[in-house]
Amino acid sequence: MTQMNTRITPKNKGTKQLFQNGLLEKLTRTHAAVPITLFIIIGIGLLSYGIYQQLITVVPALMLFLAGLLSFTLIEYLVHRFVFHMEPDTSLKKDIAYKFHGVHHEYPKDKSRLAMPPVLSILLSSILFLAFLYIMGNIAYGFFPGFIVGYAAYLIVHYIVHAYRPPKNFFRILWVHHGIHHYKRNDKAFGVSSPLWDYIFRSMP
Repeated sequence: MTQMNTRITPKNKGTKQLFQNGLLEKLTRTHAAVPITLFIIIGIGLLSYGIYQQLITVVPALMLFLAGLLSFTLIEYLVHRFVFHMEPDTSLKKDIAYKFHGVHHEYPKDKSRLAMPPVLSILLSSILFLAFLYIMGNIAYGFFPGFIVGYAAYLIVHYIVHAYRPPKNFFRILWVHHGIHHYKRNDKAFGVSSPLWDYIFRSMP
C-alpha cells in the first residue's frame, strides 16, 4: 500500500471542530490520563484474575504479558502506517484519514486529541479481548493484559512527546523520532512507543 504524501501543515496552537453535533464532537476528545488509567487497571485486573482463578500460571502469564507488549508495538506501527496514513485516493478515505489522524497532524499540540476517546477504546478493546479469548483460550489472560498495557504505554509516550520538552537522556530519541514524523517526513518514522519496527520495515527517516 502506498503512503499518504499529502502534506498537512502543523499548527502549534489551537484545535478544530470535526462534527457539528455537540455529542459527537465531545466523543472525539479526551484527556490521555483517562484511557491510560483505565487500561492499566483493566490489564492488571485481567492478569490478576487469570492467575488467581488458576486459568494461567505465573511464569507463562508474565512471558505472555511481555509478548502482548511487543505485539502491541507492531500493531501500533501497522495501524499508524497503513490505516491512519492510507492513500487518500477517494473522498471517503480522505475524510476518514483526516478525522482519525490528519487533524492530529494539523494540530499536534491539541492535548484533547492525543488519545482515542474512552467509549471507542473500551468497545474496541472488548472486541479484541473476546477475539483473543476465542483464539487463544485462557492464555489470553496473560497476552491481552500485556497488549492493552502496551497501549497505555504508547499513550503515555505520545502524550509527553507532544506536551513536554524533550528530556536530556536516552528517551530523547522518542521525541526526535516522532517530531520528524510530524514536522519533516510524515511518510517515515511511524513508530511512537518504539522505533523498532521502523528499522525492521525500513521506514526510518
